[in-house]
Amino acid sequence: MFQDDFVWGVASSAYQVEGTDAEDGRGRTVWDKFVEEGNIYENQNARTSCDHMHRYKSDYALMRNLGIKAYRFSINWARILPEGTGPVNEKAIAMYRDMILTMKKNGITPYLTMFHWEFPQALQEKGGWLNEDVVEWFGEYAKVVAENFSDICENFITINEPQCVVGLGHLRGAQAPGLKLSVPETFQIAHNLLKAHGKAVINLRKYAKQEIKVGFAPTGGVAYPYTDSKEDIGAAKKVYFGFYNPMDNWTWNISWFSDPVFLGHYPKEGLEKFKEYLPVITKEDMELIHQPLDFMGQNIYNGYYVRAGKDGEPEFVDRAPGFPRTANNWPITPRAFYYGIKFLTERYPLPLYITENGMACHDTVGSDGRVHDTDRINFLDSYIGAMQKAYEEGANIKGYFLWTFLDNFEWTEGYKDRFGIVYVDFQTQRRIVKDSALWYQKVMETNGESLSMNQTTKEILFLNPVCTHNIWGGTRLREDFGYPVEGNDLGECWGISAHPNGDGTLRDCSYQGWKLSELWEKHPEIFGNVESDRFPLLIKIIDAKDDLSIQVHPNDAYAKEHENGSLGKMECWYILDCKENATIVIGHNAKTKEELRQMIEEGRWSDFIREVPIKKGDFLQIDPGTVHAIKGGTLILETQQNSDITYRVYDYDRLSNGKPRELHIEKSIDVITVPAKSVADSVKSAENLPVNQLNELYACQYYHVYKMEVSGSMSFEQDKPFFNMTVTEGDGIVNGQPVKKGDHFILPNGFGTVELQGEMQIIASTI
Repeated sequence: MFQDDFVWGVASSAYQVEGTDAEDGRGRTVWDKFVEEGNIYENQNARTSCDHMHRYKSDYALMRNLGIKAYRFSINWARILPEGTGPVNEKAIAMYRDMILTMKKNGITPYLTMFHWEFPQALQEKGGWLNEDVVEWFGEYAKVVAENFSDICENFITINEPQCVVGLGHLRGAQAPGLKLSVPETFQIAHNLLKAHGKAVINLRKYAKQEIKVGFAPTGGVAYPYTDSKEDIGAAKKVYFGFYNPMDNWTWNISWFSDPVFLGHYPKEGLEKFKEYLPVITKEDMELIHQPLDFMGQNIYNGYYVRAGKDGEPEFVDRAPGFPRTANNWPITPRAFYYGIKFLTERYPLPLYITENGMACHDTVGSDGRVHDTDRINFLDSYIGAMQKAYEEGANIKGYFLWTFLDNFEWTEGYKDRFGIVYVDFQTQRRIVKDSALWYQKVMETNGESLSMNQTTKEILFLNPVCTHNIWGGTRLREDFGYPVEGNDLGECWGISAHPNGDGTLRDCSYQGWKLSELWEKHPEIFGNVESDRFPLLIKIIDAKDDLSIQVHPNDAYAKEHENGSLGKMECWYILDCKENATIVIGHNAKTKEELRQMIEEGRWSDFIREVPIKKGDFLQIDPGTVHAIKGGTLILETQQNSDITYRVYDYDRLSNGKPRELHIEKSIDVITVPAKSVADSVKSAENLPVNQLNELYACQYYHVYKMEVSGSMSFEQDKPFFNMTVTEGDGIVNGQPVKKGDHFILPNGFGTVELQGEMQIIASTI
């Protein structure tokens, strides 16, 4: 989790939320002109937007009630200086001061961004960012900001997303001011912008009325590794800080805008690649740009795959079909968030604040009057969880600002894309708190403890079984259950097992590819923190084409002493299928130990072995010390202790690889219980039990076994440490997950309500 001093907040920008007022005195921005020229989705505009300039008091009260303690907002340059320089609009000063004071009254720490694209149109008409005088213009603006707000605000950010300002606004013309300038002109703009940042830092500090903290907030998609291999990580980092974009999209990189600010120089690779386009860059320029800063910001939303190619050079990897995307078609890439944070904090020496991160959803008001934005919750949970991983690995990250608080004017997309955690009805200005806001409140209150990564997983844990080849095995595990294993001697399917001889692999969940033993060791909370040095149960399906050997299992005490600390083996069988008039070996006929030894040593097997009739649906409990054997033509589901200790008493003189299989006569005689349990105590029918009910078949100190016949729908509460389930017939749905015959899965601790529907039979177990 995150420490108590971690900063949790939300972010917005002035132009996107404030709206306008005929009496507000603000000047025009480049966005006003761009909007009027019809460049916005459905010709929408920001004249009203969220009307935040008139509603900020209630908006900040809402923030307080949602536990928000920090707010990254921007002030409008053209509102404060209508002409960009010169006379100050005192109405704007008064409004922004009252905003900041109202934030603080509500327990909200202000983080003031000077420029979030609200460039004065009056200065644009003088050349805008291409005019080198912009350095002094922006410096004058910083002086006004420091003089008027530094007494009540301690945290300042100079410029937001320079990549967008230069690339979208001046190279591609996709955003205001909508220019398509030459590549050399855009490099001049970028250089002017960075110098303006440096001048602003100087003036903020020079005219501040108290000690302040100053940062810078660039952006950029994250090149992140296709796998976690050292080679792919190196390739991704090389691209992330490198120059792989074509010249008509050159601005989308990290190092050109961050290295000068944070390290004091342009990257050498960029200087070489861009040399024919660059303006004159002086030592004095670099000293101006490289001002001492207190933190770096970074806006991160998504990323793209990179891997190491065969020649060692990076390769770009396409996303898989159906890759998850947001409502505005951005890819959902929490691993990019993790790696972006790691890469940035490794390269740059300043503490990092995520100054923007969030998701556009197709939010609608439900019939209950609420907005249930589950997709946003899942997005934020995965991204903030990725941030926690980086944080716990040592990344110097100090805060997170969620974009955004209110649905707002999303630039060229108008009101189409909703990023807010508070829904805004733009016709009435009604606010509705979305589910994600209440979820985020919990995250902030608990410093991340409420994130799913810090909770016991609620996922169904599906397992790929391990099948074994046995001398007595058949083909039904493949033919009846669909397990993709070749051979005509498939004897056992170890369906739920963490035993070394058959350690199952997890599939279709967050732990995909993990071994069950690994999950047990690293995440004991998933299994209720059971005190055991190993996963305690083992679930098998056994297909006996031929008779199995006559065998017996030791108890825990005997196995611990004679089998290197192994568990003993108590087990039970559910008869899935068998021949007509089938029998099974359960128990023996010896009355005393002496008689037992004589029968075995003299080979009087017909006298010794007790066969009893069985039918489909019978249940047999086999205690340690019980002589037993499955007869040919029988298919069973076995629930047992996690042990493979078996003593073979008799094997019908069969040969394996030309030799008799090993017998364990003395150990068998040691552990066989005399006299044997009665047949009535060993076999019972589990047929014709109530439908749609959890029916307990057996309970002992090692396991509880249940049977469910689902027909239609049923539910029950999973309140056990964990719950093993095997579908033995039919198919259906379990908590939204399709399941079929042969599926094995575990319901983890704290799973809650189990909802089943379909036509299927399930054998389940727990401890």
